[in-house]
Amino acid sequence: MILEMKVPSPGESIKEVEIATWLVKDGDYVEKDQAIAEVDSDKATLELPAEASGIITLKAEEGDAVAVGAVVCLIDTSAAKPSGAAAAETPKVEAPKPVAEAPKKEEVKAVPVVEKTYAAQTPSPAAKKILDEKNIQPADVVGTGKDGRITKDDAVNAVPSMGTPTGGNRGSERTKLSMLRRKVAERLVSAKNETAMLTTFNEVDMTAIYALREQYKEEFKTKHGLGLGFMSFFTKAVTRALQLYPDVNSMIDGQEKISYNFCDISVAVSGPKGLMVPVMRSAETLSFRGVEAEIKRLAIRARDGQITVDEMTGGTFTISNGGVFGSMLSTPIINPPQSGILGMHNVVERAIVKNGQIVIAPVMFVALSYDHRIIDGRESVGFLVAVKEALEKPEELLMDGNVKRALEL
Repeated sequence: MILEMKVPSPGESIKEVEIATWLVKDGDYVEKDQAIAEVDSDKATLELPAEASGIITLKAEEGDAVAVGAVVCLIDTSAAKPSGAAAAETPKVEAPKPVAEAPKKEEVKAVPVVEKTYAAQTPSPAAKKILDEKNIQPADVVGTGKDGRITKDDAVNAVPSMGTPTGGNRGSERTKLSMLRRKVAERLVSAKNETAMLTTFNEVDMTAIYALREQYKEEFKTKHGLGLGFMSFFTKAVTRALQLYPDVNSMIDGQEKISYNFCDISVAVSGPKGLMVPVMRSAETLSFRGVEAEIKRLAIRARDGQITVDEMTGGTFTISNGGVFGSMLSTPIINPPQSGILGMHNVVERAIVKNGQIVIAPVMFVALSYDHRIIDGRESVGFLVAVKEALEKPEELLMDGNVKRALEL
């Protein structure tokens, strides 16, 4: 029986996918549920499992765009699985290698030697003055005068050598962007063109968070099997600020504003196929342990290419941590249709003023990009200040004065 395998729908709005990689070859025997291909949609890369066991016949090439519901391969379910013995090849007998002939001596042609005279590349007094003014060595100039002497005209026409690049690999390669990368590019351009995007900045003294992590990170890891990272503090600070400034947790739909009473936080993570933005649902209800566990789960799924479209859909606000790559400052681009994104950056020891004294403290620059059509300056600046305050006073504003209870220790 010949089974026609059709492209399943990865999501409601997706009409076609692209064959990124075939994991099997035409004529291979595949087992049921074996991954046979990776397909790109405009939202994620997904694995295509075999629907039955049998011999496969591919009906599309890598890079082809295939409509959802179209036949992508055939599986002959009546074909028997080849045995290891039958598949073994008869050993090949190598033909004797021909004896290499002794290389023939090539005739070396004599190269005529041009006799050099004392005048070769010797400048005349006028030419020498010009060359000195141009800072050009006589050895770098070909003389056209008698016996190779450098004339005044030679010196006038001489150009300082800037060097000619030679060697090295100057090749180039043209590859097709994946459907996911093309969609990301389209969305980024759309966000720049269709929103009134503005960015505001602030700085955060990370001393208090460093002290808390230093004191409790080992106990936290022993109890929960998780690291106590910056993202849990930032997520808690962001959800608190979103509740104080609900316009930042809103978005425009035509001529209407949609406001949310929950905080679905999109977290930008780097995966093998590029940047992905999975969503932490109802992040305002999660504890520090809950945030760290969810971020770890989503990051692993993104890294392993297992993230689904549903897990990347529906966020109300985004946090992007460019600091893990060493970024000091940036203007993050809004993730549409959201209205705001917070950019985290690296932590650097800087001189700051505390209580009238200059001290050294770990400082992070933070950036909020927002859609000015729906968020005014008061809300955007107030939101970022609220994030800063919570991060600088985490025990008071994020932990209700009880660190151990907040960390579930």
